[in-house]
Amino acid sequence: MAVNRQTPHESERRFKLLGLIRDEDFALHFPLRYEDWTRITPLKEAKDGQSVQCDLQILSVQAPQPGRQTCRLTAADAQGTPLQLSFFKVFPSQLAQWQPGRHIRVQGEIKLGILGLEMAHPSLRLIRRFGEALEKQLTAVYPTTAGLTQWVLRRAVQQALERLQWPEPASAARLQHVLGSKQALVGMMQALIFIHQPPASAALALIEERSDPHCLRVICDELLAQQLGLQRARRRRATRAAPTMLAMTERLDEALSHLPFALTEAQSRVLREINADLQRPIPMHRLLQGDVGSGKTVIALLAALQAIACGYQVALLAPTEILAEQHAAKCLPLLQKLGLRSARLSGGLKASAKRQLREAIAAQELDLVIGTHALLEASIHFANLGLAIVDEQHRFGVNQRLSLRHKREDGLEPHLLMMSATPIPRTLAMSYLADLDVSVIDELPPGRSPIRTRLLKASKRMELMQMIRQEVEALHQVYWVCPLIEESEVLDLRHAEESFEQLTQALVGIKVGLVHGRLTADEKQSVMQAFQSGEVKVLVATTVIEVGVDVPQASLMVIEHAERFGLAQLHQLRGRVGRGRAQSQCLLLYGESLGPAAKARLKAIYQHQDGFAIAQEDLRIRGPGEFLGLRQSGLSLLRFADLERDAGILPAMRELATALLDERGCDDPTITALIACWQGGIEDRLKV
Repeated sequence: MAVNRQTPHESERRFKLLGLIRDEDFALHFPLRYEDWTRITPLKEAKDGQSVQCDLQILSVQAPQPGRQTCRLTAADAQGTPLQLSFFKVFPSQLAQWQPGRHIRVQGEIKLGILGLEMAHPSLRLIRRFGEALEKQLTAVYPTTAGLTQWVLRRAVQQALERLQWPEPASAARLQHVLGSKQALVGMMQALIFIHQPPASAALALIEERSDPHCLRVICDELLAQQLGLQRARRRRATRAAPTMLAMTERLDEALSHLPFALTEAQSRVLREINADLQRPIPMHRLLQGDVGSGKTVIALLAALQAIACGYQVALLAPTEILAEQHAAKCLPLLQKLGLRSARLSGGLKASAKRQLREAIAAQELDLVIGTHALLEASIHFANLGLAIVDEQHRFGVNQRLSLRHKREDGLEPHLLMMSATPIPRTLAMSYLADLDVSVIDELPPGRSPIRTRLLKASKRMELMQMIRQEVEALHQVYWVCPLIEESEVLDLRHAEESFEQLTQALVGIKVGLVHGRLTADEKQSVMQAFQSGEVKVLVATTVIEVGVDVPQASLMVIEHAERFGLAQLHQLRGRVGRGRAQSQCLLLYGESLGPAAKARLKAIYQHQDGFAIAQEDLRIRGPGEFLGLRQSGLSLLRFADLERDAGILPAMRELATALLDERGCDDPTITALIACWQGGIEDRLKV
């Protein structure tokens, strides 16, 4: 719906910077806060620290002096009570208007100073006289950009609301019924007008907390639109065709006989779920979740064997070269025992080697291809891709993850299995992953002992040397993780090379290795192989070892400047130890001054071993966008609703979305319009 405004071209350009193009965009550009210009407070009644609005007459003006930008006004209200006003920056045009005798209306926080009542940098309006007519509504203050005034924004929002007709596939009465609410809900347009232009009598605290009934109506609308969009995507996927893969029991039993361990009950359950999906003629779109070390990779490999046994190719996409190499090290020996053909494709291959691999993939001379982003290149053509596996799915943008689905040219769509070692809380999965089937490996392999986690001030880092030496003498190995590889004036962190030098000097006779992101793929591989073979006893590394590295003899993890890491990263890094029989430890070195978020992260990782408990805390700290890898995709996140606060509403909106799609169908114009209002073409961007 186009906006037809007579505003300057420059305003239009700045509107676009804020994403404001359609009337719906303006209607969903919610205020940051409100100013109350609806009542006057006599200065005699004002209290220290209270935000008030006063009508004043200017008595004197002290203009800014050379070298000082502060302007001071002395003014008094109708009862003669004086007030000192301070402005930290003023323009000549303002000074020209602020003349003694003029009347002004100011709004700000009252302070009781040495010389009496003061107000610093208040909002100010010129008025004609004391008691001039007041606003009848609270005044919205919007997020804006340089050069775009609040007045222009408010006017544009008001005009958009006057034109807009909001689609409502479910009436307010039906919403109230499914919520089981005793509060009557209003129509969406009435709710939007209320939020942008609250009456003077509105309870401002309820609006800011979003617990007002009008706010509840908007929250319901957004969650309903989200659920409709995701469930519609799921239903449309069910109309497309995928390769059908029969259960190959004998081949699976043969593969299991080559494993040095038995599957856990959780692994067996998840494998059955995936195998059932592969036997269906519609594309699988499943997320495999499991804590660090729960055995997701072997399940993905067994699923790949089912596809390969049925004559199809499999692609396994990993986010880093090291993780791709680790997958290859785990998978290729088993594949060779079974007589299957596989290879690893990476961006660092020579042109001739890459060309040979491309030709082999196109000719179906390879059954399984493991690779990084190089697998996504347009030049890679699979002859018969049946299954695409994406590891650490949150490390890829949505379009990157889904691009493997378009590697066939016969109209069929490969099955898609995504894996994540970052467990996703149930409410988040219900909200953002409603178009997926989710499998959870909620059981660790037997024999893994809990990892002891300790916090230690960074100033005591050199005291760890004796502990490290004892671990090495006990035939164990050690990780030492650093967050950066070069000095940063902002972060002031020790870089990996410095830590490597210090450890080498302190641990004479012990082989110390160094791996970081600036090494070539061959250099990284050489160091990692030396660590895995036991030649290197202490590995100094950046977070390139965050996932996928499996060294059973590693029993000690030291994370330097742990306060700089995200909670999910800390949990992933800790999971690199504790894979053998020895009692393992994770030591978190932290700086002297910690902010509230850093304290919360360190407290959570210290208190919890369970990945789901850590994930819930991570969601609270970071929010869902970064958590799911959605921001880099352009995927719309929740604008008004809040997943933690509104979790109780989500199940009702999910059920209502299902009912509406059953009643109206996926192509209903009102449903389509509602999804477009909130999500602005999300389904097109996801290519669902």
